[in-house]
Amino acid sequence: MSIIKQTNRTLLFEEINPEKPDLLTLVGDVRGIDSLSDEKIKEMNEALLVRSFDEFISKFEPVVYSFFNASNQKIMYTLEKPETIPEDMLTPIYLNGQNDFLKMLMSLVEAKRSQSIINVDFQFDKLTDMISPKKVMEDIKQNRKEMQYTYKSYAEMEDEDPHKLDLADKLNIMFEEASVNYNNVLAMLPLAIEDIKTRLLLGESEEKKDHVPLALGVLSMDEKGELKVLEAPKPETAELMVVDDQVNAGLIAALEEDYEALNEESSDYVKALVTRTYCPLASTMVSSIDVKQEVDNYNSYLEFYKEAKDDFIKVVKPLIEKILGVWAFFEQYPTNLKGMKPTMFITNISNDMLVKSSNLPRLITFLNTVNAKNDFDNAIWYGVVPSVSLEQNSNVKLTRQRFKGNEKIEKTGVNSTETLVRLLDVLKDYSVQCFFSYETGDKSTFNYVATEGISKFEERCGTMAGKAYSEFAIPCIPNFTIIPKEKSGVILDKRMKLNESNIAELSSEKEDIMKLWIDGVYVGAAYIAAGLVAAYQCPEYLKEMFKKNVDDGLPGVRFDIEARDHPQRVHTVMAKEITGFTNSIKNEINRRNFGFVFSSENAMLGTENIQSIMVYKARNLMSDGKVYEPIYKTQVTTYIERVLRHATGDFKQENIVQFFSNNPSSQKSKWLEKKDYVNAVLGAGDDVEYEIDEANGYCVLNITFNGNVKNLEIEINRLNSNNRAM
Repeated sequence: MSIIKQTNRTLLFEEINPEKPDLLTLVGDVRGIDSLSDEKIKEMNEALLVRSFDEFISKFEPVVYSFFNASNQKIMYTLEKPETIPEDMLTPIYLNGQNDFLKMLMSLVEAKRSQSIINVDFQFDKLTDMISPKKVMEDIKQNRKEMQYTYKSYAEMEDEDPHKLDLADKLNIMFEEASVNYNNVLAMLPLAIEDIKTRLLLGESEEKKDHVPLALGVLSMDEKGELKVLEAPKPETAELMVVDDQVNAGLIAALEEDYEALNEESSDYVKALVTRTYCPLASTMVSSIDVKQEVDNYNSYLEFYKEAKDDFIKVVKPLIEKILGVWAFFEQYPTNLKGMKPTMFITNISNDMLVKSSNLPRLITFLNTVNAKNDFDNAIWYGVVPSVSLEQNSNVKLTRQRFKGNEKIEKTGVNSTETLVRLLDVLKDYSVQCFFSYETGDKSTFNYVATEGISKFEERCGTMAGKAYSEFAIPCIPNFTIIPKEKSGVILDKRMKLNESNIAELSSEKEDIMKLWIDGVYVGAAYIAAGLVAAYQCPEYLKEMFKKNVDDGLPGVRFDIEARDHPQRVHTVMAKEITGFTNSIKNEINRRNFGFVFSSENAMLGTENIQSIMVYKARNLMSDGKVYEPIYKTQVTTYIERVLRHATGDFKQENIVQFFSNNPSSQKSKWLEKKDYVNAVLGAGDDVEYEIDEANGYCVLNITFNGNVKNLEIEINRLNSNNRAM
C-alpha cells in the first residue's frame, strides 16, 4: 500500500444542509480548465469530507427550521431556511446527538443489535416512547442531578480555590444547554406537561381507587394512644425561604437571572417552570392551585405537543433517514481500529441540480482532478445514490374511496432513474463503483423480499444492463428497517380530567390516549453496502475478522464477500430483521445472481451463532446473459490499472514489460507470492497477462479470475492521458 494508501473513499450524492457549502459552489466555473488546483481540493476536503459520523454532524449541522403561523395557530417546519421570514422569528432545531427523535432511533438500532431480536418480536414501544414528555423529563432529571451536584460543590468552595474555576466552566456549559430551551415554547411543553402532572397528581398510581384530595400531614398519637395522621400546618410564604439551604437558594437565583438575561419579554410562568424543572424545592411550590385552569393547560399543552411532534416527524423524516444512513455507513467499521478508515465526501447538492447539463462539467472536473492523476490520496472509489424511484402504485383506479386509506404523499428527495443513469455515465469514466438503493418504505424491506422476491427490482434495473456503465452500477436490496410502519405508534400520554370530587386524574378512556404514528423509518441499503465494502478494504479490519492469512500491506480489493465462510466473518453490524428467505426465494436469487443482496438468515461460524445481517450476493449489472458479475472484479481491474499507471510512468512500454516479468522483484511476482492471503490482489486461480500492439500504441491486459477472463485496454506511451476513462 505504499503506492495507493486508500481504496475506500466514498462519494455520497445527497443534500444534507442547503446552508452549507456544496460541490458545485466550491468547484465554480470550469470553462477552459481540465483540473482543479491542490488548494481548491484542500478547501473542498475541509468543507465536504468527513472521517466519522461526529465530524459529519459537526460540519454539516443537519437542521430543520420552525416558525409559528398565527393564522392557524400551528408550528410550521421546513428543511430549507425561509428567506422571507425574519431571523428572530425562526427557531433552528439541530438534528444531533441531543435531538430526542434521532437519539431514539439510534438507541433502537443499538438495542436490537445487543438483544439480537427480529422485528416481529422486538418491543419497539419500549424505545419509541423516548420522545414522550415523560422520557424527555427523565433526561432532564439526570441533567438536574448533575447541575445540583456541581453547583453545590461550586458554592462550598473558597473563591480563591483554582478548582472552583473548573467547576464554573462546567456550570457554564450546563446552563448553556439548559438555556437553549428557555425561549423555545415547544421545547418547554414536555416540561410544562410533566410539571402539571407532578403538582396535580402527587401520589398518583395505577392502583389508586379513591378520590380523596391530598393534604400533607404528620403521623401522631392522640390522648388515647390512637394513631392519626394530622394535616401539617402551612408555613407562611415569608418564612419558606428559611427552610431552604443557601446552596439551592443560590441555584434558583442563578437560574432566574439567566432566564431574565436571555429573554427581553420574560414570562413569570416560564421562569417559575424553569426553576421548578431544574430545582424542584418546597420553596418553589405554589400553595394554592387553580386545578381547573391547570387541567385545561395540561390538555391544551398535550394536544399542541402531539400535533407539533406529528408535523415535525413528517417533515424531518427524509432528512433523518439520510443522517441514519451516514451513521450506518461509519458503523460498519469498528471504532477501535486505526487502519484505512472509510471516508465520505458529500456533494451536499440535489442530484437533479447536479446532473443539469450546465453543472455536470463541474463534477467531471472534480473527478478528473482526484481520479485521473498518479496521486491517489484523494481518489474516489465508490459512490452512493440512495432513494432511487421505485414505481409502487397499483394500476387500479378507484371510483370512490370506501375506507380511509394511505394518503398519497409525493416523496421529496427521490432520485429518478434518468438522474442515476446520468451520474453512472460520468462515474464509469473514472472507475467509481456506484452503490444505489431504492426509495425507502414498506415495499423495499426484508419482509417484502421474503414474500415477493427480487424480480421487481431486477425488472427496474433492466434498462441499466448491457450498458457501458453497467459494471459500475450496483443495486442494493433490501433496505433496512429501523421502525416498521405497523409498530411505529408512540403513546405520548393520557388526557387529564376532573372527577366528581374536583380532583385531577388521568383519563382511562381509550379515546383520551394521545398517540402519534411515525409511519416507519428506514435506511437505504446502499449506505450499508458501501460502508461494509469500504470497511473490508482495510487489512486491519480483515485481520480482526480472520485473525490470520491477511497481509498488512495489501487492501481488500480482491476480497470476495460471497466466497467460502466470508459472509459469516465479514457481516454488517445490523441485527437480523426476519427469520430468513424461503428456499424458493433463495433459488430465485441464485438463479440470476442479481444485485448486492443482504440476507437475514440463521448462520453459524464454528460454534458462534451469527445474529447479524449478512451479504448473500455482491454483484453489479454487467451480465454475460446468464449471471451478473461480482463487484470485486471491477475494483481489482481498477486497482491494477492505477498501480500500473503509477509504476510505469503512465504506461511506458519498457516499464510495462518489467511490471509483468517473471523477475522476483516485478510487481506481478510479488502479487503471486501472496496468492494464498485473504486479501491477495491475485488469488489462487488468478493471473494477469498482457499483449502489446506496438503499431497502434495499445496494451491489452487479460486479467483471469478463476478461469474467467476480464480484458482491459490501455494506451501506452501517452503521458497526457487525463482525458481518457480511468
